[in-house]
Amino acid sequence: VFVAAELPDGHHVVSLRAPDPLQGGYTWYELDLSAGGLESSQPDAEDFRRSLDLIVESVAAAVDAYGLDADRIGLLGFSQGAITSLSLLLEDPDRYAWVVALHGYLAESHADLDPEGIEGKPVFVGAGAGDRVIPESRTTAAVDRLESVGADVTSGSFPGGHGIGPQELEAVVEFVASRTT
Repeated sequence: VFVAAELPDGHHVVSLRAPDPLQGGYTWYELDLSAGGLESSQPDAEDFRRSLDLIVESVAAAVDAYGLDADRIGLLGFSQGAITSLSLLLEDPDRYAWVVALHGYLAESHADLDPEGIEGKPVFVGAGAGDRVIPESRTTAAVDRLESVGADVTSGSFPGGHGIGPQELEAVVEFVASRTT
C-alpha cells in the first residue's frame, strides 16, 4: 500500500489482502516444499488456483464498484503477490495493462504458457540482490521467460533482501507513472 502514496494524483489503488492468516500476516496459498526449502518452493496447486480466481473476481468487482476503466488496470504484487500477478498476466494478458512483480518468480504451473496478447505488455520485475526467501536467480528466470514470450520487461536488482527499499520504490513509481499518465 505504501506505493500508492507515492503515485501521482489520479490513480485508484485497490489493495487486496491475502485470505489466509499466517504468523501474524496473511498468505495467498500454502507452499509446496517438496523440491527442497523455501528458496525452491512452489505454490500448492489447489490453493494457488483458488487465490488466482479470487483476485480476478476482486479486480472485476472493484472495476464495477468504482467505475474504473478496465483497460487501464494493472497488477502490482510483492512475493506471493508477484507470483500471482505474473501468473494472471500469463493466463490473460489482455485483462491487464501492465504488471509489477517484486521479489517473486514464475510458478512452474504457468512457466510454459505462451499466450496471445502478451507481446509488448509492460512488466516491471524487481529483485533483492541479497534475497534469501526468493533468490534473485528465480526472478531472473522469470524475466528471461517473459522476454522470450515477447513481454516488454523492465527489470532491476536492488540492494537488500526480501523487502522493498527506496531505490526499488522509486523505480516502481516511475514505471507505473509512465504507463498510466
